[in-house]
Amino acid sequence: MRVVVAGTFGPLHDGHRALFERALEAGDGGVVVGLTSDELAARTRREPRPVPPFEERRRAVEAALETLDEWDRDAEVRKIDDEFGFADDDPSLDAVVVSPETDEEVAEINERRRERGLEPLETIVAPYVLAEDGERISSTRIVRGKIDEHGRALE
Repeated sequence: MRVVVAGTFGPLHDGHRALFERALEAGDGGVVVGLTSDELAARTRREPRPVPPFEERRRAVEAALETLDEWDRDAEVRKIDDEFGFADDDPSLDAVVVSPETDEEVAEINERRRERGLEPLETIVAPYVLAEDGERISSTRIVRGKIDEHGRALE
């Protein structure tokens, strides 16, 4: 199965690592990470916050994939410039790994795939990784100085 996972991934944290690990585990046919361009990252923030530059995020993602890959998967990182990236038109993809908050977005991707005559993607939902305070780990909380990348409280 060839698996895709996508996001901004900056700053990188244990929740992202859980997504990558689930994709690597399922992706015996390879893993493709869609990484938002700087422009898309800025446009899609629910709350404005600093996001590391694309190349910095790419290096962090590649390092995380290498560290987490106990299956020796073929993995690649591709830049995405819109909300669908390549998930809606790449016929080589079989599944998508998402967090609970993005699970519903897969329906629209699959509708676009059907319109193009492609098979829908299987959805693999990776659970949230919680910080020590019981709230989910997020890049926004890290940038605000509330937690570190592993969910440890900083205040």
